[in-house]
Amino acid sequence: MKYLYSTCTTITTLSILALASFMAASAGNLNQDFDITWGDGRAKILNNGDLLTLSLDKASGSGFQSRNEYLYGKIDMQLKLVAGNSAGTVTAYYLSSKGSNWDEIDFEFLGNLSGDPYILHTNVFSQGKGNREQQFYLWFDPTADFHTYSILWNPQRIVFSVDGTPIREFKNSESIGVPFPKNQPMRIYSSLWNADDWATRGGLVKTDWTQAPFTASYRNFNANACTLSSGTSSCDSNSASSSSNAWLSEELDSTNQGRLKWVQSNYMIYNYCTDAKRFPQGFPPECNIA
Repeated sequence: MKYLYSTCTTITTLSILALASFMAASAGNLNQDFDITWGDGRAKILNNGDLLTLSLDKASGSGFQSRNEYLYGKIDMQLKLVAGNSAGTVTAYYLSSKGSNWDEIDFEFLGNLSGDPYILHTNVFSQGKGNREQQFYLWFDPTADFHTYSILWNPQRIVFSVDGTPIREFKNSESIGVPFPKNQPMRIYSSLWNADDWATRGGLVKTDWTQAPFTASYRNFNANACTLSSGTSSCDSNSASSSSNAWLSEELDSTNQGRLKWVQSNYMIYNYCTDAKRFPQGFPPECNIA
């Protein structure tokens, strides 16, 4: 298959240990926001902090993480994915906390043979439980240019977006017993690594190392977010009233609900909420929410 192309609620309390004034980390120098954590020189911050690249060869991949921890936020990053024959490679970009009962919000980009589409894999973990996969094709070639991949995480919902178009919404369903990420601060992580045992056609297509090094690029990071330092949050319960902090109570308007339905009707290729073979005893409770 070739690439497809085609034309609030008010928050009264936040479950945060300590509350202070809001701080927004704006688009700026990647040197200030991220640390390269592994790869032995394969990850680089270039152009005075405007560009970050990860590379993968047969010896190793590479990765980075944010200096800040976040507890709710609206986070954007522009990525340009590995071009050409990217089969077997995975570019992961996600938020995650620590520990055995961790929370996590995932974008993973599964490489493919030249001309075949990337698969965008999404997942949400809460208290160590995931198994909430949704997968999509994209309506453009994500290797030809940079595109913006965004996560909105507030007390009511998590929304995954691509170039401003929502592709997935995971609502807070604690009222029916579904855990929701709400009290574990998360860092941003990204890595480029070899996963040819499963990434492309279930592991049937292996990484072609003659094409190495493989490179993914990042720029224009922006975070309007609650940051944590020594257990103290930069947000307070009054921050939702500020127009600059509107993301804390943001929800999908009718236009974006229509865009979400368009993506899910035309580009979703897997949804755990419709996989009856996987859940013979019945679907997870959040799947029954409209």
